[in-house]
Amino acid sequence: MNFGIRELIFVGVLLAMPISSYWFVFKPRNEQISQARKEIEHKELLLEKLREATAQSEGLARENAEIMREIELVQSRLPSDKEVDVILRQVAELATQNNLKLDRVRAGRAITATSYMEQPLEMLITGNFDDYYNFMLELEQLKRITRLPQMKLKAAREQNGQMQAEFTLSIYFEPTSSIASADRSSK
Repeated sequence: MNFGIRELIFVGVLLAMPISSYWFVFKPRNEQISQARKEIEHKELLLEKLREATAQSEGLARENAEIMREIELVQSRLPSDKEVDVILRQVAELATQNNLKLDRVRAGRAITATSYMEQPLEMLITGNFDDYYNFMLELEQLKRITRLPQMKLKAAREQNGQMQAEFTLSIYFEPTSSIASADRSSK
């Protein structure tokens, strides 16, 4: 077989077709595919971060709900200012039930805090120490929030086992809007 110029051109065109196809069709398409894969990986990474943030958001929502339940629990233990006298009556009943004599109750000025008020009550109780101890245990079991910031115990000289307790009982309560605004305007 005789190879002439015509056959050489034909072989050249045959070889040029796949080479030109690679440069003009396959290489650009491969670059597009590679770019698309990078975009897919990037979007999958963003999607994973979004899933983590959503899970964290759901966790925060659960934690916020739990915190709100705890706040409501504490607020349920805060009486309104109208219920402070009920708590005082409960304390007096506890003293009577424990054979203690409530000699004096003097209300101090209510102290305003951020979202609650504190009503200090100065009390003087006399009776048997064991009865006083039981009284304190029962006082601690009240469902309302109270505290004893100050307490003085003295033995009664007249009778053995008798004592006198002078203490301040603070009762925390939620103020009504009129009390809170009047108290703030007096400052």
